[in-house]
Amino acid sequence: MIVRYITTGAGFRLVANRAPLRSPIIAVRLPPITSCDRISTASLRSPSRPILERGIHSNTDNMSSTTDVSSATPPADSPSEASSSIASSSTAQETTVASKEQSSNAQQKEEKKLPPLKGAEFRAYNRLAEHMDVFHAHFRTSWNALWAAACAGNSKSKASSRAGRSIINDGLAFISQLEMHHSIEETYIFPILARRMPEFRTDGKGAKGAAELLQQHREIHDGMEGMRKYLRACRDGEKELDMATLKSQMESWGSVLWKHLDQEVETLGAENMRKYWTVEEIRRIPM
Repeated sequence: MIVRYITTGAGFRLVANRAPLRSPIIAVRLPPITSCDRISTASLRSPSRPILERGIHSNTDNMSSTTDVSSATPPADSPSEASSSIASSSTAQETTVASKEQSSNAQQKEEKKLPPLKGAEFRAYNRLAEHMDVFHAHFRTSWNALWAAACAGNSKSKASSRAGRSIINDGLAFISQLEMHHSIEETYIFPILARRMPEFRTDGKGAKGAAELLQQHREIHDGMEGMRKYLRACRDGEKELDMATLKSQMESWGSVLWKHLDQEVETLGAENMRKYWTVEEIRRIPM
C-alpha cells in the first residue's frame, strides 16, 4: 500500500494507491481542517502517523473486501428466469414419472396372465365377435361373387343385358350395405367401445390420429366411392360395363377391406374383450 498526501487550499486529501492486481484506486476525502484543529505538515511525520496509516489501511481493506465479495457473488436470476427454470424442471420430472408409470402399467398387463376361458364364459365374452362375423361373412360372399364375375372374362358386357344389369345392381347394393354397416358402427358401437379400448378411438376427423380400424374405414370408403361412380355410369349408359375395369376398381381397395374384416372380428374376440369389460357389461353393448 502506498499513501500519498496532497495538500489543498482548504485542507488536505489522502490518496491510497493499491497494488495493480487489487481493486482500483480508492480516494478518501477528509473534511476540511478548521482553525481549531489545523495541523502542520510536520506533525504528519510525527509518531502518530503509524496510527493514521493503520486506520487508512483498515478502511481501505474493508472497502476492498466488500468490493471483492460483491464482485465475486454472481447476479441473482430475475423472477421470470427463476420461475421458468422451476417450471421446466417440474415438467421434466412429471414427464419422467408419467413415462415410468406407463411402462410399469404395460409390464404389469403383460405379466398378468388370465386363466383360459371355457364354455359359456368364452361365448359370453365372444358375443360381439360372433355377431360381427355374421355381417362380415355376408360382405365376403358378396365380394367373392363380384370378383368372380370381374375375373370371368375381359370382353365388354352390355349394361342393358340381364347379366350386366345383375352385376351392376349387385355391386351398388354391396357398396350401399357396407357403407351403412360402417355408419352404424361409428355412430352406435365404436363410441361405447372407445371408452376403454384404444383400438376404436378416433380424433373426431378420421385422420391419422384415429385408431387403425377407423383409418381402414376411410381407405375403404375412398375405394367404394370410385367403384360406385363407375357402376352408376354403366347403369346410366354413360359407360360400357367392362370386366377388366371392374376388376381394377375392386383391386384398389380389396386388400384393406379383407384385412379390416378379419382384424375387427379379432379385436372383438373374447381374449381381448375380457381385458376391458365384464360379461354383464358386454351383454349391454348393442350389436
